[in-house]
Amino acid sequence: MNQSISNQSVERVLDLTEPAANRILNMSVEQARERIRRGPAEAVRQIEGSFALVAKEGKVVRLARSLDRPMRYFLAKRHQGPALVVAQRIDAIWDWLKHEGLGAQFHPSYTRMVPAHHVVRIHLVGCPDPDPTYERFFAPRREAFPADLQRLGQNYIGALALEVRQWLRSLPPSEPIGVCFSGGVDSGAVFLVTYHSLLKLGMNPARLKAFTLSVCNGPDLGQSRTFLDRLGLGLFLEVIEADPASLDPVETIRIVEDYKSLDVESATMALALCRGIRQRYPHWKFLMDGDGGDENLKDYPVEENPELTIRSVINNRMLYQEGWGLGAIKHSLTYSGGLSRSCTRTYAPACHFGFEGFSPFTRPGVIEQAEGIPFIALTDYDLQKLYRLKGEIVSSGVKALTGLDMPVFPKRRFQHGALSVEGPGRRLSSPEPEYRQRFMAGYSGVLSA
Repeated sequence: MNQSISNQSVERVLDLTEPAANRILNMSVEQARERIRRGPAEAVRQIEGSFALVAKEGKVVRLARSLDRPMRYFLAKRHQGPALVVAQRIDAIWDWLKHEGLGAQFHPSYTRMVPAHHVVRIHLVGCPDPDPTYERFFAPRREAFPADLQRLGQNYIGALALEVRQWLRSLPPSEPIGVCFSGGVDSGAVFLVTYHSLLKLGMNPARLKAFTLSVCNGPDLGQSRTFLDRLGLGLFLEVIEADPASLDPVETIRIVEDYKSLDVESATMALALCRGIRQRYPHWKFLMDGDGGDENLKDYPVEENPELTIRSVINNRMLYQEGWGLGAIKHSLTYSGGLSRSCTRTYAPACHFGFEGFSPFTRPGVIEQAEGIPFIALTDYDLQKLYRLKGEIVSSGVKALTGLDMPVFPKRRFQHGALSVEGPGRRLSSPEPEYRQRFMAGYSGVLSA
């Protein structure tokens, strides 16, 4: 394309992200968008809350999101000039392209995920398409604090409490609040900090419920009861039972638009829980969860991933939040990496059933405290010490904040605690290639065109 034609092109930006869904706690949506538009990138770190925002200035578009929600884009070619389509879902981009007669350009792998903690800058100049640039807006210091478990716990849970209280103040005062609860360290900390915060803020703690999913009496049910009963808080527990026949990984893949096996399994449980809550409470809106807690305290079994060692986990900043690799893009242009990718396992089920979720462990202020923990000094690269560390830090912090002795149980994934591994649990465990084929089958018309 010659320069004169290129200069006459008319770019178009379609923002399908539902700006009203942003919950920004310390400024207006337009003020937040202006920070993204004008920069510097570090100014975006000051946006508190959950957001996915598009900011346009001339032919330059900037995109940024928080860790807890997806944001995707696709650059389409038109005779008039390029069209940038931005949405939280791949199928929303596909639907718009079909409506505009541009469907022949689409393939799901051509969509791009905005990586969390970065501003993506796209210059809409026509053909050829320029590469986007990535500017990091969140870069917490690693190993920044002394190896004092009590102080580390106070700071980490103190940061969690600050996020919870900001969020509580933003809600209508009579709205009920549910915690997706397993009795594990992360959901347990979220529940206790929220309960304590409601009391401290003079709010009614009766608004709170701990929702535990039970499919064929999975082990989380007993764990949740034990956790709350030990603290005299058993009246807050509400069990959501699900029929194992309702667990459908194919439905999950369509809703989360991903095929990673562990995330599909987890999201299948999240869908069952959200479906059960919605059936019981047609008007319930707000749900909290402990997503991000494992990532923050590096509490995943390293032995299950042959690509990782304890040294790679400890020595790479936000490895579990952003993925393995160098630069802004880790595993995949289409999906990003780490929790930046797998946030859909929590976000998509909640959205599908009309809930607004809140994952306080994903907030930068909390991650900042976690990244500052001196993991090397505290573990000396010993895996068992690393696996014990989260329970020690979190329970110490909860005790300091609330005065409650939080029970600490061994780590268990959501899908392994909500149902028994016998029977229905087995059919939820398929290899990733099979799940990938299921996802692609949803676009079979595109792939065969």
